[in-house]
Amino acid sequence: MNILFAGTPDPSARILDYLIAESSLNVIGVLTQPDKPQKRGKIVAESPVSNIAYHNKIKTFKPYDLNDKQLVSEISALDIDILLVAAYGKILPKWLLLLANIFPVNIHYSLLPKYRGASPIQTSLLNGDEITGVTFMKMSEGLDEGNIIKRFPLKIEHKHNKIMLENDLCSLAINNLTDVISLIKSDKLNLERQDDSLASFCSKVDKADSLVNFHSPAGDIFNKHRAYYEWPGTAFIYKNIRIKIGEMCVSDIDSSGNPGKILKFDTTGLYVNTDTKAIVITYLQFPGKKMISCSDAFNAYRNFFE
Repeated sequence: MNILFAGTPDPSARILDYLIAESSLNVIGVLTQPDKPQKRGKIVAESPVSNIAYHNKIKTFKPYDLNDKQLVSEISALDIDILLVAAYGKILPKWLLLLANIFPVNIHYSLLPKYRGASPIQTSLLNGDEITGVTFMKMSEGLDEGNIIKRFPLKIEHKHNKIMLENDLCSLAINNLTDVISLIKSDKLNLERQDDSLASFCSKVDKADSLVNFHSPAGDIFNKHRAYYEWPGTAFIYKNIRIKIGEMCVSDIDSSGNPGKILKFDTTGLYVNTDTKAIVITYLQFPGKKMISCSDAFNAYRNFFE
């Protein structure tokens, strides 16, 4: 079974690693995002998927333009049974979706048709959902509209943030991937058409989304922190300074006074009023400084928060 794999971030690299190790599968090519400058802009780094492909000597494509003539020619020359997509990062053109001998498959981290779009993991956390999951879908030209091959549910735990939940969803996908591919090859495949009337959508996360509104309920603020834990993170403005939140929790203390007012600051944390309960920020970061615990920050910043 010849696979053309398309993916970019760390969880996708884990899936690629699994495919390479699976003796019944043959990864004949990898499609991933182009190398990008890192935070300081001086070092250009390849994607995690590109790194795995390179070390396994797999032909890799990193196009800026998915309709580039040379790219179309080179990929079209491959004998592809399944195009397997896991968080590639761009909408694939029609010519690529039609190329596989069987069909293209997308691994989507929600129970479709819920949360079609770019940020299903963050959205499930933002909304305080108790259940999410992985959907294996036959791809179509529409955004996550294709027929469903198989869905696998996963309980969202209180401990989950975006990174942890994504890792658990990735593990769930990997644990079922061989069976799903076997099902696709068999004559027992029964595709399920999505009910568009039940569809919901999630947009791409923006850096501006990171700012916390203390007029919200404490639970909503906590969910936002879980959802944006990896990027863009969460932050608040105090005395015109943007302060990043590293870790936080919801306390049992009822808010007293205006949302955003500092209730207290000690070595256990920074206690801030919300619309309901006080939240406790236990790690924070001032501009140009390192992320530190409140036990370390107390001596340096207690006058600032008075």
